[in-house]
Amino acid sequence: MSFLTVLALAVAALIAAPYLAHRLRRQRADEVPFAPARLVPEAPPKARRRARLEDRSLFAIRAASVVALALLGASPLVRCSRLALSRGGASVAVAIVIDDSMSMRAKDGGDRSRFARAKKGAEEILASLREGDAAAIVLAGAPARVGLAATTDVGAARAALEGVVESDRATDLDGAVAIARTLVGQLPQIDRRVIVLSDLADGNADAPPLGGAADATVPVWVAMPELAKDTDAADCGILAADRAGGRARVRFACSLPRAAAGREVQIKDGDKVLQTASLPQTALGEVMLPIVGDDARELFAVLTGDDAVAADDRALVVVESGPAAIAVVGDRSDDAVSTGGAPVVEQALAALHVDMAVRPIPQAPDRREDTAAFAAMLVDDPPGFTPEQRHALAAFVDRGGVLVLALGRRAAAAPLGATFEPFLARAVGFGPTPTQSADPASGAPALGDAAASLSDLAAKGRAALAPDDASAFEPILKWSDGAPFVMRRARGRGEVWVTTLPFSVDVSDMALRPGFLSLLDAIVGDAKERSSPLRGDVGVPWVFAGAGAVEAIGPGGRVASSRDDGALRIVPTLIGPHRLTVDGTPELRVAAPVQREIDLRPRAVASTATSSSLGGGVSVVDVSWAIALVLLVLVAAETVVRAVTRPRGEIA
Repeated sequence: MSFLTVLALAVAALIAAPYLAHRLRRQRADEVPFAPARLVPEAPPKARRRARLEDRSLFAIRAASVVALALLGASPLVRCSRLALSRGGASVAVAIVIDDSMSMRAKDGGDRSRFARAKKGAEEILASLREGDAAAIVLAGAPARVGLAATTDVGAARAALEGVVESDRATDLDGAVAIARTLVGQLPQIDRRVIVLSDLADGNADAPPLGGAADATVPVWVAMPELAKDTDAADCGILAADRAGGRARVRFACSLPRAAAGREVQIKDGDKVLQTASLPQTALGEVMLPIVGDDARELFAVLTGDDAVAADDRALVVVESGPAAIAVVGDRSDDAVSTGGAPVVEQALAALHVDMAVRPIPQAPDRREDTAAFAAMLVDDPPGFTPEQRHALAAFVDRGGVLVLALGRRAAAAPLGATFEPFLARAVGFGPTPTQSADPASGAPALGDAAASLSDLAAKGRAALAPDDASAFEPILKWSDGAPFVMRRARGRGEVWVTTLPFSVDVSDMALRPGFLSLLDAIVGDAKERSSPLRGDVGVPWVFAGAGAVEAIGPGGRVASSRDDGALRIVPTLIGPHRLTVDGTPELRVAAPVQREIDLRPRAVASTATSSSLGGGVSVVDVSWAIALVLLVLVAAETVVRAVTRPRGEIA
């Protein structure tokens, strides 16, 4: 505030003048008739009493007039900081990029978060638009997405902006700017620009400056660079909290090592603190704490102290077996003799470099809990399944697992009581194959050009399914005589794949062809899509293929579901536990923060992105006319009050 503004406001001190005038006004004392007073000689009256504050309404009007006079003198000198577009005289088209990521929750020395300040800036930009201008809204929380397509309806833009809320997503500035340029790049307005409202903390501090000359036709304006100027902001967050073997492992990350100074991690059961350990001063680390008691308790890992973002200081401690794995069920001794090493399926999966662990097991699990760690099971020529195995495998597929049955000679010779129900209703046969080649055209959609490699397989036989069973499956690859070679069928949230050749190289050389790698790649991709990890990154959709109804309650309340390509999807936008109900079955999942979002270092900005030719942040607001009108009303009110107020009459 300038000296002239203070001096003008000091006029308000003259409000004491009417007060003193009303207090100092004197009047004669009231006379009360008293008969004995006639016997006393009359003396010159000297007693006077000081008047009380009378005519309060008149005093209030006069005091308000003095205050209005002071504001009238100071109003031309007051400047309001607000965003305004620079115009060349024509209409403009703007795409407003609002960062709704977790780092925008930080409060830089005030009560308002960075997100609230950015949203206020967006409101000011929309308020400066005129008729014929166009506006679009893009949200920069990963993945970047369109909040509102380009429109000339400013009212619709304001309504869309009102519905934008902060989240715990990571930041995708590059993707948001690219989308924004696409939205306004083809509009008829000559003056087009992208306006970025972000703290620029996208975890890529060393990336090229934002707003370079990648597209000169649609320049980028970083409208509020002050959001990225708080270099003292620091944050620590819990990335994951697991427990196993009587211990809890808490993984954490800090934007700066000093952010961990003096802080502790606690394991809490409700409000009760079970264990406490000091937080190491490092940017990335983990803490191990012992836990004694029932694993059914719901425990939380909590960071003590305060930092820039409080949302990531608390995490549910879950029993996590690690990433979903692929189980390979078969007799390792047979393949070891043929290949001289690991079974051919394991070698093929290793060649694909899948990011899922491959675990060989001797036989199919017979308990449901034994299948929880797997996303897919590849069973090579099984001799049928026992009732316990059938129950466990059916539950595994129903919850979203992928089961692959490679049928061969042993499958056709299943012992009494061992069947393939409920996947195959009838017995499997095995006999000579009329042809040695697959039909490449039938497998091209799923296997691509590699399907052509499945010719002259030197097969010593092939499995045959009953017509009723074969008709229930979708053919993925056929033999050249039209018989099914590879089939799949949806069941619950999972799928069942069946091949009429086993994987063993003693029966055929299918496993040595490129088409076999393409087949495994398709199976692994299907398993990844359907797998349901207990913990995932915030903002990454959870897909429930085959589910009929999904309900989710997150930290912020009910989470809406959507359907994409026939599959239900839930997108967690807040970190923390989510209680799900999938087709009536309760599930618990945890959305975890993304590590790069804890890095609060701002990204560099190109000099052209802060040019004053794109817009400014200061404008003069003159409200003198309104204050002068109020002052005129007060003067008129004083005149009316003085006219209708009668002086107090004296008692005779």
